[in-house]
Amino acid sequence: MTAPEALTAPPTARPADVERDESEDDPTGIGVRDVWAAARARRRALRAEVRRFTVRQRRRRMLWGGTLAALLLLVLGTLGAAYSPLFAVEQVSVVGTSTLDAGAVEAALAGQIGTPLPLVDSSSVKAVLVTFPLVESYTLEARPPHELVVRIVERTPIGSIQSAAGYTLVDAAGVALSTTPEPAAGHPVIVATGGVGSDAFDAIGTVFRSLPDDIRGQVTQMTATTANDVTLTLGGTGTEVVWGNADDSAYKAVVLAKAMTARPPDGVSSYDVSSPNAVVMR
Repeated sequence: MTAPEALTAPPTARPADVERDESEDDPTGIGVRDVWAAARARRRALRAEVRRFTVRQRRRRMLWGGTLAALLLLVLGTLGAAYSPLFAVEQVSVVGTSTLDAGAVEAALAGQIGTPLPLVDSSSVKAVLVTFPLVESYTLEARPPHELVVRIVERTPIGSIQSAAGYTLVDAAGVALSTTPEPAAGHPVIVATGGVGSDAFDAIGTVFRSLPDDIRGQVTQMTATTANDVTLTLGGTGTEVVWGNADDSAYKAVVLAKAMTARPPDGVSSYDVSSPNAVVMR
């Protein structure tokens, strides 16, 4: 008779579909999922801390950004309006003239009507103004919304020079302003050896501009052969004023005025102020 087989229980097999608990391998009971969750929580906490500590900086950035955007819109809007027909020239005003006909200048500049003020062509304005010999210089001034102001400085005539064409009125720079058959009324005749480009003419111009208005109005002729022998003639009495060169002309003008007050021209044939500290009257 055979010995009975030992009764032993077979080992229990783990079902294949049952997942293995990874925490079983870790004596602390913390699994990979717990680590990942902790890492995600830490990253969220760091982002929250960064946002909390940079909130003021972000607000400043937003404020500056909004301000710059508003300024940009304002500039673009202003430029757009300025270059639009809203600011087009509707009126040209000429100021500063006394001899020159302002109306004639305004009519000549009518081509600027309808042009936006910032787009007024200064070259075309200059091309018009150079046709007026009396214009020495000018400035342009925009008066929004529709006015263009042209400020003119006129040339100051000093006298007329005789030529084959008649008498040409000139300023101190020798620029011809007009030509007439007879000398221009209210202006002396100039006799300068060498013409308008000479030293004699330059000296005459300097002397004339130094005279006070009341004496200037009495001068009917100015002559010079060189820069050192300028002589004036007072028309009412034919009295001569020996001036000499143009040095110290302002001082000589003061001395002449005092001499004419002390002894009026109707009783004097000649004032010699070439040496202003020793005036000679005859």
